[in-house]
Amino acid sequence: MVTLLIAIGSFILYLIAYHTYGKFLGKKIFGLDPNAEVPSVKFKDGIDYVPTKRNIIFGHHFTSIAGTGPIVGPALAVIWGWVPALLWVIFGSILIGAVHDFGALVVSLRNRGQTVGDVAGRVLAPRARLLFLSILFMALTIVLAIFGLVIASVFRMYPSAIFPCIIQIPIAIAIGTLIHKKGSNMLIPCILALLAMYLSVYFGNSGLLNSFNLALSKWSIITWVIVLLIYCYIASVLPVWTLLQPRDFINSLQLLSSIGLVMLGLIVAGIWGGQPTSGDARSNLEIIAPAARIGENAPEGAPWIFPFLFITIACGAISGFHCLVSSGTTSKQISSEKDAQFIGFGSMLTEGFLAVLVILACVAGLGLGTDFNGKTLVGEEAYMARYESWGGAKGLASKIGAFVDGSANFLKALGISSAFAIALMGVFVASFAATTLDTACRLQRYVIQELASTMGSKKNPLKLFQNKHAATTLAVILAFSVAATPAPGADWSIQNAGKGGLNLWPLFGATNQLLAGLAFLVIIFWMRRRKISLWFILIPAVFMLFLPGMAMIIELFREGGWIKKGNYLLVSFGIATLALEIWMIIEAVIAWPKVKGLMEEPIPDIIINSDAENEGGRSC
Repeated sequence: MVTLLIAIGSFILYLIAYHTYGKFLGKKIFGLDPNAEVPSVKFKDGIDYVPTKRNIIFGHHFTSIAGTGPIVGPALAVIWGWVPALLWVIFGSILIGAVHDFGALVVSLRNRGQTVGDVAGRVLAPRARLLFLSILFMALTIVLAIFGLVIASVFRMYPSAIFPCIIQIPIAIAIGTLIHKKGSNMLIPCILALLAMYLSVYFGNSGLLNSFNLALSKWSIITWVIVLLIYCYIASVLPVWTLLQPRDFINSLQLLSSIGLVMLGLIVAGIWGGQPTSGDARSNLEIIAPAARIGENAPEGAPWIFPFLFITIACGAISGFHCLVSSGTTSKQISSEKDAQFIGFGSMLTEGFLAVLVILACVAGLGLGTDFNGKTLVGEEAYMARYESWGGAKGLASKIGAFVDGSANFLKALGISSAFAIALMGVFVASFAATTLDTACRLQRYVIQELASTMGSKKNPLKLFQNKHAATTLAVILAFSVAATPAPGADWSIQNAGKGGLNLWPLFGATNQLLAGLAFLVIIFWMRRRKISLWFILIPAVFMLFLPGMAMIIELFREGGWIKKGNYLLVSFGIATLALEIWMIIEAVIAWPKVKGLMEEPIPDIIINSDAENEGGRSC
């Protein structure tokens, strides 16, 4: 019953937070105006600036920010016990993450849909724009690499997830084209698409579909990464209505229906027990993980819980990547300011609740039974098989598997077959990672185009990368180079390429959370210029600037860290990110006493030229 009470209690807490704290921020702090002209209307181009109904844009925003971050992060973090992970997710998402996402969205809406990086150059200092864009560039490179590896790992572990994820693409394009040409409602076609996808999951372990899935599951990790990055290239250069919006809406329906099924299964398992294992007996749903594993009980090889817990759960509590989605794509599609609380604040709380379910699946659902190395394990033994040590039991893939198997056990309590439940959860993970992947690639394209444009138009050696195709090509090539990182201690070779996912996660987490801290800086300076109260945002900002930086310094210089291991790719990313962060903080300290009550220069008028449509729109 404890597991069930935690799930219900956190859900109620999130509802209260939305209708109290979220409403307060929207009305009293940000002053949302339903009559204000929004960028999607003013700069409508049918490519990037597209006024969109709030339920559709919620689907895009939620699936883009959620991805597998709130799955992989909590699934890793419960290695330190379930209590620290749960507390950070609940209170972090309400007091820090939702404020960050909401604030970034509002600031972008009030600045013609500009990215947070562009806004930084105006509200903080001109140099801050280049600094922020450089940090975004490195963060998005890592995001593309790590999520490509996650999807590849899921496809190899759960072959039945492959075809359902592939079939989404042509279906989404067909729906997007239909709606764009005829103006039809998206809901019914997307529900039918979701049903078709579920049918492909159900039949994925039989006949031709099974043969197809098994054949593709034999591809290497790095081969899958290449295929996924090619897909990202195509998705990035297409108009948002072609693939991004319909696929994200399908995925949002999948996500909400899957969360509903998992929650229903958790309720059944919590009251009556899990699926019968022998005869009619149902196993009790109990938390099988220690409350905390710290000090002498710390798992072998795991980083210190402080500060690494706060970067391991890089989504689900707060994520710097979210400010890129808020200001990169979402702000260009919102049709009314009144929708900002629902999309910005509400999406983060929904992601927080998803992270709570992930934690419960790994520390309770897993104990109902899991097949591991040919043996069926239950109770604490099932937990320890995956979490005895940091790098044990196949590293990153094993931790993802803990969630898939644990959440599948909730579904099995409803009478759903084991094969279908596991396949469904595998699709759940892979499809949302893919959503984050293609959104991140589009955002990286924006960033590269903006970086290329900073050098001016005359004799600009980077002028080529102002073109969307060149920018996207550079994005996927760099992401591939990072994704090819081998496992710790292994040589760089084709055989070892793509096996260093667990080694990349701390870099992703630290960079991601530093980005959140810097986004807070931009929001703070925008508010300070308008003399808006800052009491609710200063402490989260300092927190997110200090802890990720501390974690990255430890990873760089500790015994067995990146420098000692000679992993110079991670060393270069780490040092460059820290240097840029320090520089940005210095710029903020210099500007702080000068900006209070002083409005920034207005945004120059946007000049629309013949190349606008060909370039697919940029972030400003």
